[in-house]
Amino acid sequence: MDNDNQSQDHRIRNVDLTNVMNSSFLDYAMSVIVARALPDVRDGLKPVQRRILYGMSELGVTPDKPFKKSARIVGEVMGKFHPHGDSSIYLAMAHMAQDFSYRYMLVDGHGNFGSVDGDEPAAMRYTEARMSKIAVEMLRDINKNTVDWQRNYDDSEKEPVILPARIPNLLVNGTSGIAVGMTTNIPPHNLAEVIQGIHMLMDNPDVSTKELMKAIPGPDFPTGGTIMGRGGIYRAYESGRGNIVVRANTTIETEKSGRERIVVTEIPYLVNKAELVKKIADLARSKTIDGITGVRDESDQSGMRITIDVRRDASASVILNNLFKLTQMQANFGMNMVAIVDGAPHFLSLKEMLQHYLKHQEDVVTRRTKFDLAKAEARAHILEGLKIALDHIDEIVHIIRQSESSDIAKAALISRFGLDDKQAQAILDMRLVRLTGLERDKVEAEYNELKVKIDDYKDILAKPERINEIIYEELLDIEKRFGDERRTKIGEGEVISIEDEDLIEKQDVLLTLTHSGYIKRMLINEFKTQNRGGKGIKGMGVKDGDFIEKLIYSSTHDMLLFFTNKGKVYSKKAYEIPEFSRTAKGLPIVNLLQLEKGEKIQTIINVAEDANDQYLFFITKMGTVKRTSVSEFANIRNSGLIALTLRDGDELSNVLTTDGKQDVLIGTHLGYAVRFNESAVRSMGRTAAGVRGINLRENDYVVGSGVVKDSDEVLVISEKGYGKRTSASEYPTKGRGGKGIKTANVTEKNGPLSGVTVIDGTQDIMVITDDGIMIRFKVDNVSQTGRSTIGVRLIKVGDDSKVASLAVVPAEADQEVGDAEETETPTEEND
Repeated sequence: MDNDNQSQDHRIRNVDLTNVMNSSFLDYAMSVIVARALPDVRDGLKPVQRRILYGMSELGVTPDKPFKKSARIVGEVMGKFHPHGDSSIYLAMAHMAQDFSYRYMLVDGHGNFGSVDGDEPAAMRYTEARMSKIAVEMLRDINKNTVDWQRNYDDSEKEPVILPARIPNLLVNGTSGIAVGMTTNIPPHNLAEVIQGIHMLMDNPDVSTKELMKAIPGPDFPTGGTIMGRGGIYRAYESGRGNIVVRANTTIETEKSGRERIVVTEIPYLVNKAELVKKIADLARSKTIDGITGVRDESDQSGMRITIDVRRDASASVILNNLFKLTQMQANFGMNMVAIVDGAPHFLSLKEMLQHYLKHQEDVVTRRTKFDLAKAEARAHILEGLKIALDHIDEIVHIIRQSESSDIAKAALISRFGLDDKQAQAILDMRLVRLTGLERDKVEAEYNELKVKIDDYKDILAKPERINEIIYEELLDIEKRFGDERRTKIGEGEVISIEDEDLIEKQDVLLTLTHSGYIKRMLINEFKTQNRGGKGIKGMGVKDGDFIEKLIYSSTHDMLLFFTNKGKVYSKKAYEIPEFSRTAKGLPIVNLLQLEKGEKIQTIINVAEDANDQYLFFITKMGTVKRTSVSEFANIRNSGLIALTLRDGDELSNVLTTDGKQDVLIGTHLGYAVRFNESAVRSMGRTAAGVRGINLRENDYVVGSGVVKDSDEVLVISEKGYGKRTSASEYPTKGRGGKGIKTANVTEKNGPLSGVTVIDGTQDIMVITDDGIMIRFKVDNVSQTGRSTIGVRLIKVGDDSKVASLAVVPAEADQEVGDAEETETPTEEND
């Protein structure tokens, strides 16, 4: 008996109950947080959702396969991966199949999976499901060692710790969950906008929340609605916490009798439509809102429609405001962006969410490439052995025939030809048909193809920028296949900060850049129109040896793109360029742009605020052309971006803004021009090198270009100040890459061309010499002649100077100023 008491005393430990409760509760809380309630920042899924998708993939219920009973899928998930109740699994799967809950559904449901009226899904024995097409992208390449794996609850199966997630699911579909001591509530977003935000972050790692909101303006709920104001969105995106107000979308219809009717077509996210209709009816019945005579839910397969009849003597607008105030036609959505990062919950800003997803994709692409590399190298190794066998087939057959067993034959092959065990076994397993000549060629072709792939895989792993390019392109592919239009509008419903840009008056300005890199902004009306042939006015103060090189006409709100001789692009708003007087020197551009050593601004263009659907057409000095969407240059980091890849010895000549269907004209120094439709140049990415636009003659180079149509005119000017305008119809449209036709007769009198541009006949022309003299005149003052003429004198040029460039500006309404010196009537000379 004493021994029993001593044994019991040995098992009893005195502990502090407070410490035990703290430790046990913390363990429980972390289990709920990590293993049940909160999503992982990388794939945006909770464990049950991840297990459902993986279980469906393993079961083979993919989009190209027939539906399976939901009970079958739930049983698969519960039996292998998720040791909890079947109802929790089924409700999670049903939630992913609801078009009013998920912005991009991950489950394709067949049957009753619930409704926006709050109806519960039908029993799992009645419904069927399979993966949606976009859900396949969540698991793509999962079998290429792209993610880590863990044992399931009974150690009988393996399950992924995370999914590869080629779509940014955390933001795209959002999530909500209640853990111990914390909650998460992340709203859905538009897929195309989120991908644009990721691209913006890739292009500029220092991008701000305000800049990101240009790509991702706010949540995009599957039920639509209107978010009132941007203040709450900005606070949530900046800190992880914020509150937004979402209103129903409504219209007021007037019947023939004159009575008004309020029609609700979209309601706030997660609002129960049936409860909303009941609440409106109760308020009308109790006269809390006076003037409503009837409420009907007329929703059908074509969409939502709730009609609220208004009494003849009541105001629909007043009633609508009361409905926003007293019902869930206006609802608050508290954004609480919490997710699991490295095993622990964290509040995350918008930028941090994108950064974590991007880091995950970098890891996935790296691991996938390593897997493909190892597989390719292993196969290439086997093919090397097969090649040896095919080169010594007679001897190998002899060795095999003389061997008493396969092990002896393998050992003999290894000894004779220096093979390893795998290569020798592959030779022994080789079928006799591989001895034919055709099969020998197939082995050689496969081996050569694998060598190319191996080199490419190694190059990817050695260059992080290539991994980023792959992620960039894969996201573009996802956007192209699954992107759609925004459903939720963003309205103005609260006091928000006024953008600095709104305080800048829109004005037409002239920007000048000198050869030495001095830039300034001036009002366009500082230059009065003169007659052609005048001596001009001093355009700006320049130091000795400097001259004005670029003239750009713009609006203060336009975006300026600065393209350099090295093919990079920088951006500034026009109002960010300092304003100086006409005779001032300006500011060194290196004080505005982070130019690299030896980098020089080659071309400046302005992009209007509404130019997102246009293209930029690049022309280099050596005649190479490229066409790229303006949207590729929407977000440019302060350190600049690669605009195009230049070939050795080439540099950028000009960039044109086009709509994708226009003709382009390119003129050269020796007086030749080519015209072709830009559709002959396919749209390319930012870093593409381009294709040949004009086949240049010896010692020739491009001096000008423009978008052209037959009603336009081509204006050329030579280094000695001679110019002319010619009907664009004299330049036939041909294929790109030709040598071109004569556009001016280059002689000793007029000299080679320094500028070629396209005009419509209504503008003014600004001509600049290399010693800083500018003259402005009307296009009408320039004679219209044929292509192969010299033209007339447009500006007097000194013996030691020459025309540097010309620019087209809108015509002034003022009368010409008569202080310019007239020249004698020129003599035109034909070719």
